[in-house]
Amino acid sequence: MTTTDTKPVAPPKRPRRERKDSGFVAFRTALTAWLSRPLASFHLVLALTGVLTVIGIVMVLSASSVASYNPKTGSGVYSLFTKHLVFVAIGSVVFWLGLRVKLERIRRMSATATVICLGLLVLVLTPLGSTVNGSQGWFKIGEFTFQPVEAAKVALAFWGAHILVIKYNVIHQWRHLLVPVVPIALLMFALVMLQPDLGGTVTLAVVLLALLWFAGAPKRLFGVILAGGLAGVLVLAVIAPYRLARVMSFLSPDADVSAEGFQANQAKLALADGGLFGKGLGQGAASWNYLPNVQNDFIFALIGEELGLIGCVVVLALFAGVAIVGLRIATRNIDPWIRIVSGTLTVFLVAQAGINIGYVVGLLPVTGVTLPLISYGGTSLVITMLIMGVLANAARHEPEAVAALRTQGPGKFGRLLRLPAPDPYRPPATRKGAARAGAKAARPAPRAARPAPAQERRKSVREPVRRSAARTSTATSRGGAARTTASRGTRSTANRRGHW
Repeated sequence: MTTTDTKPVAPPKRPRRERKDSGFVAFRTALTAWLSRPLASFHLVLALTGVLTVIGIVMVLSASSVASYNPKTGSGVYSLFTKHLVFVAIGSVVFWLGLRVKLERIRRMSATATVICLGLLVLVLTPLGSTVNGSQGWFKIGEFTFQPVEAAKVALAFWGAHILVIKYNVIHQWRHLLVPVVPIALLMFALVMLQPDLGGTVTLAVVLLALLWFAGAPKRLFGVILAGGLAGVLVLAVIAPYRLARVMSFLSPDADVSAEGFQANQAKLALADGGLFGKGLGQGAASWNYLPNVQNDFIFALIGEELGLIGCVVVLALFAGVAIVGLRIATRNIDPWIRIVSGTLTVFLVAQAGINIGYVVGLLPVTGVTLPLISYGGTSLVITMLIMGVLANAARHEPEAVAALRTQGPGKFGRLLRLPAPDPYRPPATRKGAARAGAKAARPAPRAARPAPAQERRKSVREPVRRSAARTSTATSRGGAARTTASRGTRSTANRRGHW
């Protein structure tokens, strides 16, 4: 009898690719776990706001030094940069207010804010307003300016969401869907176009479309609005010579590179000179007046020249993060007003950034829209920081965040910023009245829940009365005490059934 020795077989070595895959799986698991934390959205909004603001400070310093220097007025190379820091400080305070004020209070103040913005849009067209770059859309207060159309965008978002939430049960009817949000928005469009400011009108239209979209308006409405908007843009472009010149320069950018197409061509040259890694901060030629208004509308071209393709990709990734986080906040909230406002403000910010980057790279005509949080600006920067503060406030109202903040405390940022604990969402109580009755009557009730016809209701009331009468007659034949008790009980039963 022979035996054979069997040697243990060594396990096969894992290939390197599996190790890489396991590392990726671990990273994805850790990222998913972090994103599932209650305050992840809040921390992401804070981080995105801080990073974009810091990038804006650095790029404004690099872009405005040459434009700031003016020996005739005594302006130094840091004059515009100093003003930008002042606006950042004001915006930080406004960001904190948007984060700290209760959203219910903001909603209650939305109607008043809309009326005030309409009044300012009217006053700016009077001699009280100032003309800058051919548009009478600013109020000058000393060395600072205020542009009311920027505030009107946010007021329209707050108030429009409030109205659409109130009319949720009847929003399928066109008259309730369109009135009064669309007429007020059209009035704003008309006042802004009288300045004239096509860029402000386009961004206002984005706010209106986002409001209707997140409120659940029918899709065919957007086709009608887009067709009407396109026709309106074509009419406005034809009747104004300078707008027509911009459109023609967009269609044929090489026709006249020294006139209307000068800025667009210089922006493309700046992007091309940057290459992959850029020339370095302060080394771009665009800041030496080769590209006018580089610190305002064309700062993305300077980013491409000094930071290269890498810098442009980072900026695009940050705005993509704003879009993802804003829509995440909108989907994770259960308050309908917060959902509509968060989605609308997110779409507005990302669309404004897309329009700015689009005309810098030559995909859209030049409209004069700033890059949020990065371009030099006063009103635009402050209003954008207010929007980010409101988004951070909405992130703290997610159900998981509310539960964590009310049970575990405000956290480090909450204690540092002195933020109150958010209140949980409570659906509005059902109120009786004409408005509620009209809302219920707007949609047909299920067949089982509908009231019976008049004949059936009378029959259902008479039937218990007949039964009680029969029982009363029986009780009468049996005796006095039983007769009295039975008649009282059957009468009360009949009354209760008849009242129902």
